[in-house]
Amino acid sequence: MKTTQMARILCAASFLIFACASTNAAGGLQLNFYDQTCPGVSNVVEEVVASYISRAPTLAAALLRMHFHDCFVRGCDGSVLLNTTKSSKAEKDAPPNVTLRGFQVIDAAKAAVEKVCPGVVSCADILALVARDAVHMLGGPFWNVPTGRRDGVVSIQNEAVAKLPPPNATFSKLKSIFASNGLDVKDLVVLSGEHTIGISHCNSFSGRLYNFTGKGDMDPSLDKNYAARLKIKCKPGDNKTIVEMDPGSFRTFDTNYFVNVKKNRVLFQSDAALLTDNEAQSYINQQLQYLSFFSDFAVSMEKMGRIRVLTGTAGQIRRHCAFSN
Repeated sequence: MKTTQMARILCAASFLIFACASTNAAGGLQLNFYDQTCPGVSNVVEEVVASYISRAPTLAAALLRMHFHDCFVRGCDGSVLLNTTKSSKAEKDAPPNVTLRGFQVIDAAKAAVEKVCPGVVSCADILALVARDAVHMLGGPFWNVPTGRRDGVVSIQNEAVAKLPPPNATFSKLKSIFASNGLDVKDLVVLSGEHTIGISHCNSFSGRLYNFTGKGDMDPSLDKNYAARLKIKCKPGDNKTIVEMDPGSFRTFDTNYFVNVKKNRVLFQSDAALLTDNEAQSYINQQLQYLSFFSDFAVSMEKMGRIRVLTGTAGQIRRHCAFSN
């Protein structure tokens, strides 16, 4: 009892607050994790992101997608950033990831941080901060990013194929994948709303236009007028043309995605699948009726950012995000 009381007294002392907080958080994440070891890291990252997004706004969606793809495979450990080696094909070379963009932003942010705090801030934390800042710069919400993640050293191509939801996923498949990551149906609906920004290649959804059931037919759930416009842009076999995810406002983070879902004007079957479940539909209506999308998205993003993180002495702090030390 005396030992416990003494510990509490020490932790209450102002000059030991940081030390006690660090001890208590060793197994998890915390806000302002780098206050003592790399103060101002958030500002350094934000400046780098702003320099890129101001010139190429579509990178915001790409960076958000990269964070999502990182967290769903091995957790938020920066493994999606690792390059393929002679002995192992990495996640970034898996079919779902070959269209990932924005690695140069992560590398630039890491380099800027390394100049002021070498060997302190993980690539996994930088990716989480970059995704938040990029979204905020397109008018999206600002959410807390607790830090303290460590970088993984393993990246396996086949794991990305198995664990990332494909664009033609059914609702049951989506629900299962999200549940395996500790995310519920509300998180699924809210995070799908990231498709309010960004672009996609025709081959990611052309099956809905030309060969939905293998008989040369179109997905009957697609709005016919929307499908007609897509067919003008995307001819069979086209894998180069890009299409806006949210026509008219793909550079603005807003609630238009949910309007489009309700009107059957979304690119991916996985987006249309949200209308096949009553619980998901109720959350879609909630985003539109109560305008809770921004606050809900912030909550779900912080939740996603905690998926199977490495902390404490696990993993490492990579010197370069594409290579393990």
